[in-house]
This record gives sequence, structure tokens and C-alpha cells, in this order.
Amino acid sequence: MEQSDWGEEEVRRRVGWRAYHEATKHTPERLRALPHYLDWANMPAAFRHYDGAPIVDLPAGLPPPDAQALAVLRGEFGRRNTTGVWELLSQILFHSAAISATKLVPQSGYRYALRVNPSSGNLHPTEFHVGTHEGLYHYRASAHDLEQRARGDFTFGRGDVVFFLTSIFWREAWKYRQRAYRYCLHDLGHAWEALSLSARASGYGLHATLDFDDDALARDLRLPSDEAPLLIAALSPPPGEADWYAATPNPLSAEIIGYPLIERVHESTKLANTRVAVTNCALDAPFTTVVRRRRSALDFEGGDRTISRVQFEALLDCALRGTRYVTLYAYVHRVGDVAPGVYRCSRDSLDLLQAGDQSVAAAGLSLQQQLAGNSCVTFSMVADLERATGQWGDRGYRYCFFEAGAIGQRLYVAAEALGFQSTGIGAFFDDAVHAYLNLKPEDGQVIYHFASGYAVKDRRITDV
Repeated sequence: MEQSDWGEEEVRRRVGWRAYHEATKHTPERLRALPHYLDWANMPAAFRHYDGAPIVDLPAGLPPPDAQALAVLRGEFGRRNTTGVWELLSQILFHSAAISATKLVPQSGYRYALRVNPSSGNLHPTEFHVGTHEGLYHYRASAHDLEQRARGDFTFGRGDVVFFLTSIFWREAWKYRQRAYRYCLHDLGHAWEALSLSARASGYGLHATLDFDDDALARDLRLPSDEAPLLIAALSPPPGEADWYAATPNPLSAEIIGYPLIERVHESTKLANTRVAVTNCALDAPFTTVVRRRRSALDFEGGDRTISRVQFEALLDCALRGTRYVTLYAYVHRVGDVAPGVYRCSRDSLDLLQAGDQSVAAAGLSLQQQLAGNSCVTFSMVADLERATGQWGDRGYRYCFFEAGAIGQRLYVAAEALGFQSTGIGAFFDDAVHAYLNLKPEDGQVIYHFASGYAVKDRRITDV
């Protein structure tokens, strides 16, 4: 049967999330059967520009956000220190999407850009568009300015400033072929979380909308045919100062008798009690410093160098906040006071699944990438795809990958603040991971690997 002869249900059955996910799993046999060579002459451009669009020069030299990285990761707001929409946008985008360093290729002398938000293969499929009451703008990361694409109100009633995050799938598919859609979704999750953290450090919230009419929004924004909208995120005012009345509560009785058992059990049930004390690790640094020095590690030192248990617990505390569909499994290699092994991680516990050295297994499962074994800890992110798609249809597939990318971004920032580094790993032998972790179908499927440890110094990088 030709594809043109399929009915609607046949198309959905054949090209829905399940068929795509199964078709893009890595196996040794598929990798051998489908060798791929990069066509460097046809490599997509690293930056999108709108030639002829009026330019808005974003203010430079602004004071950095007054916030610490771990505090922002824990949900605390920084102090506002900007006075206008352009200053605010400059500050938020500079700490979430701008160029942060350049990297030299010694053989050719070519120098290319690295950005605050990470991307698979540094290919950056995610584009940032900004809507205000005055117009629609595109963020030109290469120059840290905005290109005005239209005049008019492009907030769609969502606030004063709205971000539209889009993806150019071809940028990733050029290198990763069919599996690239996974990486585009990861990257969107990273970009979303980077934007959210930057907004919070600047004293603002960011409220995302995921359920919208994709084609209608693409038309409203007049996006190029190779660009697809994936996220709408509105900037919201920060929690304001309240005006308190001079009111005093009335006493309920002459004497209140304390019951320590009640007080202790109540204390144990507080959410704040789950926060990890991180004041004794190496440690926290200003948000602006951390996010702009964040890099993806190419390899880790290995050897005997460890991260402490306090650092590890702080890392998990930041990573697991707000998780909905994703569970973390940790291949612990070198963490103080934590025996090597595979653990299922939650906010409340570490459950040992397999004891012993996991370095060979972690590397082997990650397509023989040795950095997954040289790290101090490597994670498998396992998503409940069935539950997500049961709730949201095929669109739930996106949400799981967005969540994994957001977790990865928190791991990046937390590790950097705690004194070590991280890297995302999008390539792994899917079903081999399931078998090694002894996952049943109802336990979910692996969608992302991530490694943290002490990075080998890359001397080709120059900060900007």
C-alpha cells in the first residue's frame, strides 16, 4: 500500500510516537548497517538572520542578576535591577541564549561559537522569538540584538513579554538523521529551562504554554517553512511586596500546651525539610558566573577524584524538582560515602538495584563513549511515555523530552555551581539500557543519558 492510500488512522498508527521511537532506537546492527558521513558542504548555518529587519540594539554592560545559582535552582527569585523592557530582555537573553565562548579548531584555525544554552553537537536548532505590545522580534544570538519582524501586539493576551521557542529540525537531522527529533526536543527543554532560570534570577517568573495550535501559531508568526513552534512562555511579574494592615490575631486560650510529638511529626512532613544543605560543599557562585562558564564536558578525569555525598545529594535535589514523567537511574562511580552501583533516585531515597563497579557498563550502554564511565556519576533518564501519551496523545511524547532536557539543564547549572561539570549524552543502546536496569514495559523507556564529574580541560575554548 502506498502512503498516499493510507487513511487517517493508518497514518497515525504508522507515524505516531511509538513507531517513531522504536524506529530510532540505537542497536549495534543498525549502526553497522546505516553508516553516515557528514556533508560538510551542506552544513546548516549556525545562526538565523532576518535580512532587512530593523535592529534593536540590546543594552550592554548591565549589572548582572543579584542571585546565587543554587538559590535560583531551588526556586528563589533574584533582586530586580533593570528598568525597562530592553534592559530586562538583554539581561535574560544574555544569561540564557547568548554566545558565551569561542572554540578553536587547531587543524584549520576555524573558530566557532559556544552558547549559554547547550545543544547536541553544538548545532542549536532552537530559535528565540519575542512578542511585545509593540511588535514581534527575533533574537540574533550572533550579535546579542533583536531583529524586529513586525509591528503590532504579539503578546496574544498573555502578558507584556512573551517568548516563542521554535525548532529547526534540519539543523540536527543533518548530523543525526531520523533520531534528530529527539535531540531537538532535548534542546528545547534545555533552552526553556535556561530561559526560566535566567528570568528567575532577574526577579521574574516564566509561565509556559505547551498546548496550542501549531500550524496556526506558525502562520501568526510567519515562521519560515523549516521552523516549527514548540513552546510559548510568558514573562510574569515577580512576587510583589504586600501592604499589610495593622491587624492582630486574637488569642484562642489563656495557655497553649505544647506537644513535642506533634511538633516533630509536623516538622518531618514539611516540604522545606527535603532541601539539602549545601553550605559545606565547595560551592555556590553567582548565577551569572555559573551559567556563562557552563560547558559540555568532552571527557572526565577519571582516577580517584570524587564528589562528596553532600554534593551528590544537592545535585539530585536540583535535578528532581518538579519532575512528572521522568525517573533518574544513577550509575554511581565515585561518590563519597555512596557505594558504586546502580540506584533508582527519588527525592526521598536512593534505592540500590545493582552493586559494584558500573564504569564499563555505563560506557558500553552509551555507545561505548568512555566519558560515561569516567564521570563520577552517569544518569539514565527513564520516561513514562505511556502515561504521558495516554494523557496528552502523541503530543505527550514532546513533553517527556522537554522534561528530560530541563532536568539536564538543572544538572548542568548545579554541577557547575557545586564545583564540577556535566554533559548530555543523547546516544545510547535503548533496549540494552532497559535490559540492564531490568525495566518492565510499564516502567518506562530511556530517553536521555547525562554524566557529571570533573571535566578534562579543553584548552581550545576562549570565554567572551
